[in-house]
Amino acid sequence: MEKIFEEPLFREFKFPKSTGNIIKNSNAEIIGNIKVSVEEENHNGVKIILKKDANDNIKEIKFVCTCGETKSILLDYSE
Repeated sequence: MEKIFEEPLFREFKFPKSTGNIIKNSNAEIIGNIKVSVEEENHNGVKIILKKDANDNIKEIKFVCTCGETKSILLDYSE
């Protein structure tokens, strides 16, 4: 029953050799698992999207405006 309320894990991919609009599966690399959560409250038309790793460490904070513009903050925990 407790797994119903857990955030789902998604696979995160990287496409280092992609050109154009076509992505071949041989060029895709799985770089980890992420959790995505969206803040439901709008702050002056800005929605906040959090990307977390499997250990709930925040990897990216994305701000999405209703006008379509986005800004991201990437966090790196490596030393």
